[in-house]
Amino acid sequence: MSPEISDIQIPESEYSLTAVRSSGPGGQHVNKVSSAILLRFDISSSSLAEDVKQRLLAMRDNRITDDGVILIKSSISRSQARNKEDALLRLKEMIQKALRKPKLRKPTTPDRSAIEKRLEEKTRRGERKEQRKKPTL
Repeated sequence: MSPEISDIQIPESEYSLTAVRSSGPGGQHVNKVSSAILLRFDISSSSLAEDVKQRLLAMRDNRITDDGVILIKSSISRSQARNKEDALLRLKEMIQKALRKPKLRKPTTPDRSAIEKRLEEKTRRGERKEQRKKPTL
């Protein structure tokens, strides 16, 4: 079972936080204050296990660059501290998803009765469609 988000510990040396200006409306205040946070996390140089790194890199997520760096921008709040918390929480959520090992699919074959049932239904469907045709003269 994967650990809770609160259990995931990421050393501060493995990510960098940069304060940037928020986009969108806000009047005079938005042009003076850098309250949005840009979090950078390099997957390859992190202390995560190799299989977790591979699953992170394999994720189809727009926040992961081609160089293997996770970029998370948080500007949900006017408070820089709350935006830092939000960015770290989203990083931990991504890591938690990567910690879960995917279930291995066991290839199976349908049993004989399921095959027969499918073929009978297919025949009935074909007969129903055949009845819709206009009769040939």
